[in-house]
Amino acid sequence: METDEINDSRELRVKRVDFHGRGPVLYASLPIPRAFSAGQSRSMQGTAEEKQYLISSLLDHLMALSQPIGWLQPFGFGHAGNDSARLPIQVVKGQLGRPHLLVGGRPGPAISFCQGEANLFAGLCADGSDIGIDAAHPREFQANYPLNRVFHPKELDHALTMVNGKIEAAAALLWSVKEAVVKALGCAFHLMNPRQMMVYPSTRKDSDKEQEHAFCVGVSKKAAMRFPMAVHMIGDPSVWVRSFFHKKMWFSIALLNPQPRYADRPGRFIPHFPKRIG
Repeated sequence: METDEINDSRELRVKRVDFHGRGPVLYASLPIPRAFSAGQSRSMQGTAEEKQYLISSLLDHLMALSQPIGWLQPFGFGHAGNDSARLPIQVVKGQLGRPHLLVGGRPGPAISFCQGEANLFAGLCADGSDIGIDAAHPREFQANYPLNRVFHPKELDHALTMVNGKIEAAAALLWSVKEAVVKALGCAFHLMNPRQMMVYPSTRKDSDKEQEHAFCVGVSKKAAMRFPMAVHMIGDPSVWVRSFFHKKMWFSIALLNPQPRYADRPGRFIPHFPKRIG
């Protein structure tokens, strides 16, 4: 995975993440005033204006990429002199609260939002994949947190080896992965509970300094039958999850190929192993 940071004049931090030939994926974080970060007089997910600004900035950076993006062609993007300001953008909520981007009244690339500490995050993927992002802080998982109701022993044991045995950090890492995946599915945890997902061992570890990891994720057969979008994960190497440490938090990005494919596999959980990682 390659990550590049792009400076912005309004304290907006934009990064590009390449998922081995998929994407491009862009995400940005915007500082939230301290008076609001505690949830005072605003939504915990940020205001509509902040989300609009984040997505508009991500689109502007997307326009600046050297390689043409297929979905932009109907809007006349990708040519000299064109930018996102020429068409109105709108963020709307779909079924179960999933955000959707409209560009000039037509569906745009997949987007996702989350909040972590005093920052609002937005993610965007322009290759037709669905995207989900999430950030989790270790202090959200203190000693009285019901770990056994959320995580499987094997996945928790493996996560512990990646965070120097710190249980709160392991829980934050796993939670961010699972939350990102259900956001990519579009159901959050309304139709799927955390233990109906399994985070498999990391298939890649970058330098200790970057603390980046890649994961495969599986869902239970019960969840796949209950929630139709989950069948996309059966026998189809389409889910990619990347996690990395970001200012004392674990931040994860999940990509899901929206094209459904079917395959029968034995076992309670349906593993999901991308063909190329690392």
